Amino acid sequence: MLTAEEAVADAERDILDSSDPTRRAAFEADGAGSGAGGSGGGGGGDDGGGASAGAAFADKCGAGGVGLRARAAAGALPVWQTVDLSGVEDGGACTAVHGAYTTATMSTGEGFLPFKKPRYLIERMECHQPGDDASPSAAPHYCYRVTAIGFGAQPETETVLQTVFSKPEDKP
Repeated sequence: MLTAEEAVADAERDILDSSDPTRRAAFEADGAGSGAGGSGGGGGGDDGGGASAGAAFADKCGAGGVGLRARAAAGALPVWQTVDLSGVEDGGACTAVHGAYTTATMSTGEGFLPFKKPRYLIERMECHQPGDDASPSAAPHYCYRVTAIGFGAQPETETVLQTVFSKPEDKP
């Protein structure tokens, strides 16, 4: 389970300060209306967003940033239920590997260490916190559903964790 927790933390670092300029720009484009800070929050509504963010958060794997997806349409299965979280079947096109966009490191493959690095998926969702203007003309506020998979020392040992993360709101 520890490796899945590490993947969630790495995804949050990716959202807050990715080492990749394209990803950082996509998350910063969302930042103008990111909503209240802290973990948690709800979700609802369309994906929306700016051009940079919209290109990074695609509807299909491989069309945007690695491990970045737009929320599934209403009535469709959630994105995290339709992708290969382990990265085996799709060559890693749908999920990001721990450290790929944050420079975080993790040892694997020896003794009781995980046999491979954990992976994560970030889904951008429109979220409204208490007190937010939710009218159609209001600027969208985004949060991110992070789904992470961690591995044990044996290939058959996997743990999946999920959280909803909101970027801290910038105060003037």
